Amino acid sequence: MRVRKATHLALTLLVTASMGVTCAAARGQSSNASKSPSAKPGSKTHHAKSTKKTTRPERGQKAPAPERISEIQTALAKDGSFDGKPNGKWDASTVDAMKKFQETHGLNPSGKLDAKTLQKLGLGSQTAGLAPPMPPVSSSSSAAASPSPASRRQQ
Repeated sequence: MRVRKATHLALTLLVTASMGVTCAAARGQSSNASKSPSAKPGSKTHHAKSTKKTTRPERGQKAPAPERISEIQTALAKDGSFDGKPNGKWDASTVDAMKKFQETHGLNPSGKLDAKTLQKLGLGSQTAGLAPPMPPVSSSSSAAASPSPASRRQQ
């Protein structure tokens, strides 16, 4: 009877220990990470929910590619607002040239790119800033609204 209790106790301890190792391995930590020599002094091991912050994409407009900046600088140079050779860098001289261009063309002299400025430079859309964007027309709704020429002939 005593042997049976000892065996039961040993198996219980073995199972419990292996569960602890399995849980720690699932979390990517060793069961005694804080005691290991490779652990950094002063580092804390968290067993609760991770506090790692998720990185979200930055809001707002991103910087144009160097090729696009060179295009803008070339257009500003043709207008006479930009002195110098286009270099593909949005530097202080480019901002100053942009402000000068915007002011002479009746735009907000912010020095920043916007749709109306690109349009005046000849680098934007023909409809930019004129009206709110229109939702795209799906081909299935237009096909359902008007019958095709082939189906009209059959009627």
